[in-house]
Amino acid sequence: MTKTIIKPAQSAPAVGPYNHAVRVGDLLFCAGQIPLDPATGNLVAPDIKSQTERVLENVKAILDDQRLTFANVVKSTVFLTNLADFTGMNEVYARYFTGDFPARSTVQVAALPRGASVEIEVVAHF
Repeated sequence: MTKTIIKPAQSAPAVGPYNHAVRVGDLLFCAGQIPLDPATGNLVAPDIKSQTERVLENVKAILDDQRLTFANVVKSTVFLTNLADFTGMNEVYARYFTGDFPARSTVQVAALPRGASVEIEVVAHF
């Protein structure tokens, strides 16, 4: 199978040696996105709702680049630095994923890059 590297121009800059997404066959594997503003490269406001919205807008930019939507997402993984933020994250998440939700895992982690409170990665199907 062919592996295609995806580097959307409108995405926030990567914070390490990785690509924003990789397409293999009919699957798009999106790297975990943190709440960086694509225009400035800076972390957005510290509250979980603002951070989750920015993360999902960053995911949306990758999906849009490939002419996909959140309806194409079959799996997501949410990383939170504090599970007390679960409810606030879910409120925003539910605005982006509607109808048939993808499979999802949510885990608490000790820390995330750049001091982010949330990171989300997705797998989408073409």
